[in-house]
Amino acid sequence: MVSDPGLENQIAGARAYESLHVPALFKQWCPQLLDAAGVELGHRVLDVACGTGILAREAAARVGPSGHVCGVDPGRGMLAVAAELAPNVEWREAVAESLKYPDQSFDAVASQFGLMFFSDRLLALQEMGRVLKRGKRLAVAVWDSLENSEAYPMVVELLERMAGGAAADALRAPFVLGDKDALFALFKDSRVESVTIETLPGTAHFPSVKTMVEADLRGWLPVMGVYLGEDQIRRILEEAEVVLAEYVTADGDVVFNAPAHIVTATKS
Repeated sequence: MVSDPGLENQIAGARAYESLHVPALFKQWCPQLLDAAGVELGHRVLDVACGTGILAREAAARVGPSGHVCGVDPGRGMLAVAAELAPNVEWREAVAESLKYPDQSFDAVASQFGLMFFSDRLLALQEMGRVLKRGKRLAVAVWDSLENSEAYPMVVELLERMAGGAAADALRAPFVLGDKDALFALFKDSRVESVTIETLPGTAHFPSVKTMVEADLRGWLPVMGVYLGEDQIRRILEEAEVVLAEYVTADGDVVFNAPAHIVTATKS
């Protein structure tokens, strides 16, 4: 049993993140990212900023018993949930800027929707390149710009109005690397080669408005250190039903476009 209240909150947030965000947003990108990284049977693979581990779990299935997958993340709550879901993966608490692995340790390195949150993105990319074997590939997924995603600009405005700037900024944060020119320049500065950026269409698919917005209020905002009271959450959920009505299907699902960039680079 966890006795640290702070860790208990982190684990609760990670469980909400896994149950709400992963099936609605993140799982769909795993095949594309693993393909971009060239992950194959028997490979050693590193998942940087692994969160609750969906990409690492998919990589483990692809590399098979002859391969090995490591997932690193600074979040103890995220790693606790990841370890419960996949005890066969090696989980380590670490930041992307300081990977505790020798040079050229991995056949593929991937990071799914984590680069936006690194304190030193250039150093993190250099570290990922350092632990990658020569001739192998690094693949990183980031969200396209906020204005190119449907529904989320409306939720950001809703949070700004009803919960304040910190809550709104927490939801803006995943979209800050949407500019492709700036993204390309960042990778070139990290001294990796053959950098390509492909923008792919993605689809967010939540079972209801309540589930979608609750995923942010109870799953994402706590990950970013923003906690809202129950009465505030209730009022935001009520208003969200009106704000997001145009994205609700006849079955009550919420479906909208959520494009992302996949950046691929090769270590010389």
